Amino acid sequence: MKVTIDGQSVEVEPGTTILQAARMIGGESVPPAMCYYSKLKGSGGKCRCCLVEVSKGSEADPRPMPKLVASCVTGCMDGMEVNSKNSDRVSEARKSVTEFLLINHPLDCPVCDQAGECDLQNLSFEHGKSQTRYIEEKRTFEPEDIGPNIQLHMNRCILCQRCVQVADQLTDNRVHGVMDRGDHANISTCISKAIDNEFSGNMIDVCPVGALTDKTFRFKSRVWFNKPYNAHRECTTCCGKTTVWMFGNEIQRVTGRKDEYHEVEEFICNSCRFNHKNVEDWVIEGPRKFEKDSVINQNNYTRDMEKVVIETEEHILKGRTIDRKKISMSDIDYNEKIDGNLINDKNNG
Repeated sequence: MKVTIDGQSVEVEPGTTILQAARMIGGESVPPAMCYYSKLKGSGGKCRCCLVEVSKGSEADPRPMPKLVASCVTGCMDGMEVNSKNSDRVSEARKSVTEFLLINHPLDCPVCDQAGECDLQNLSFEHGKSQTRYIEEKRTFEPEDIGPNIQLHMNRCILCQRCVQVADQLTDNRVHGVMDRGDHANISTCISKAIDNEFSGNMIDVCPVGALTDKTFRFKSRVWFNKPYNAHRECTTCCGKTTVWMFGNEIQRVTGRKDEYHEVEEFICNSCRFNHKNVEDWVIEGPRKFEKDSVINQNNYTRDMEKVVIETEEHILKGRTIDRKKISMSDIDYNEKIDGNLINDKNNG
């Protein structure tokens, strides 16, 4: 089947969603996604960040779809034409969705460990507004202890439910889920039970915001002060292929390897993630490639830096030669005489 997105065509297999087709094309045509995760079955359709405009349904029925559709759960049709980046309707809709997601968000980026690699930060930077219209009191939740390795910040949660789905997919004994309804909905174990299965740490990797963070990395460093390296070790539980984040010769945290859409390539076990923080435990493969515009790129001091040349306006320099002469007294004749004596003579009064 042939699908056209923002004027770019691509051949796709039946059953491919619009979002998947857009990722095949790449570039700015790819809609943002806060709840869809290609590695998790049944994900998507919750955040509405990936709305697109279908200007032509298909070759068989060329009528446009009257409403914007969620690209992560809408299948492609042969001859379909889609507007993503080029649509004003889509741009306004994404701004509105971003505003809704930020209604109850605490906006505590300066103290959040997710800052610098947060999908909500990126979404807000591109589609957010500088002011909010929400004047009511924000929804808040009491802190809940869910174990020794994972910190839950429910006030930051956007209810994408990725953490629930990853637990369903990787373990048979999930103990957390979505509790309550409506504005009171939250992620909880209900009885404050610790989440301690061997793959629970993957909830941290799939979380698009700072709702689930690594307690072993809590407040240690900003991500842009760390350097990510691909590394691996022999592990009987998982693949052992990870990204280690180093500050000097110290490994401060371990995560799964992520692609350009911030999705892990393979899930890793808690032993690799939390228990092996010594450099001797790993085979370091080399520096990890990351996005050109990433804040982590700003800490890459090993690259060749361009020489900065400051060009001063010509009119600013006017008069400076005269000033220098005045300050240095370069125009004074040191051989000048007073009463017939040299200016520095002891006989001068």
